[in-house]
Formats: sequence, structure tokens, C-alpha cells
Amino acid sequence: MEDVLEVYPRPYDPQRPQGWCIDETSKQLVAETREPIPAAPGQPERIDYEYERKGTANLFMVFEPLAGPRRVKVTERRTAVDCAHLIQELVDVPYPQVEKIVLVMDKLNTHKPASLYEAFAPAEARRLIERLELHDTPKHGSWLNMAETELRVLTRQCLHRHIADPTTLHQEVATWERRAIRLRAPSIGGSGPQRPESS
Repeated sequence: MEDVLEVYPRPYDPQRPQGWCIDETSKQLVAETREPIPAAPGQPERIDYEYERKGTANLFMVFEPLAGPRRVKVTERRTAVDCAHLIQELVDVPYPQVEKIVLVMDKLNTHKPASLYEAFAPAEARRLIERLELHDTPKHGSWLNMAETELRVLTRQCLHRHIADPTTLHQEVATWERRAIRLRAPSIGGSGPQRPESS
């Protein structure tokens, strides 16, 4: 526990952006079988309890608590390869020139350096690992991962209703993410240094 807690209060270092957190959740895609009856004076909106299941989707949350940015990636599945590609994007897109990225993850079976070797050639997997300083949350301590808290915020603000298809899910999540970026402040309190906008 102390290993993870030591990460968050470090002074902001642009060469070692710290506390990037990764977590994920699944979302059941469901469609209404009957049109909801809109609210009217003296009558709340009425929604039939019956729905049609349309499969599931996975949402990866990447969150930097100190500087505030959040990224949500919607995938069809939650596999080691999906997680490895997410880590590659984190290393190569927002921070291609930094020394190390400090990364907090839970001990899920897909959140391991071995996932990188499953997805990429050994030289590429090694390159990515060398760019990371990894910190695992302890067993039963996933609440220390700030991305888990952000996923609860996303669920409460965006995913709490029926969403029928992946396209709508992408659109809803993208809208939520743009709003979170525009606000440029951590949603769970505090206001750390702001990372400059990438050009």
C-alpha cells in the first residue's frame, strides 16, 4: 500500500509524469423493447423493465490525478492484448520524449508486463517496459487506483442508463471525456499542476 501512496504526492516532474492510473469496467449494451413514456405534469417518466441484451463492451480508463487529464478507450473485449495496446498508446502519444511514465495498475491478469510480450515483438515489448515505472495496487486494495474512482464518476454521469450499441457508447463516452478535459480539474478534489496542452 505504501508503495502506491508514495506515488501520488510526488512533486510534478514533466520528465517523469507520475500517477498515471489504468483500470477498466464492462458495460452491458441493452436496447429498450418499448419506447419510454415521457414525463408529464404530475407523472414521472415511465420505462418498461424489459430490455433486449445487445452484448457487452469494455472501457479502459487512463487518468493522471495530478494534472487532471482522463482518456477513455472503448474496446470490444478486455484482453491482455487490448491492455498492451493501451499502454503503447500512453507511452508513444502523450509522452514520446519523457524519461519514464509512472503507472499505477491493479493486479488484474491483463495488467502485467507479460501482456506486452503477448501483443508485441520482444524488442517492442522491452522498449515499452523500459519507459515505465510500474506500481501495483495490493490485493484488496484496488481502491488505491484513482482510475477506479474515475470509472465510478463516469458510470454515475454517463453510463447509468441503457445504451444499445457500440457507436452510441463511443459518442456518449467521447462527450463525457471532452467535458472532463474542458474542465481541466481533477473530479475528485484538489488542483495539481496542469500539464501543457499537446500541440
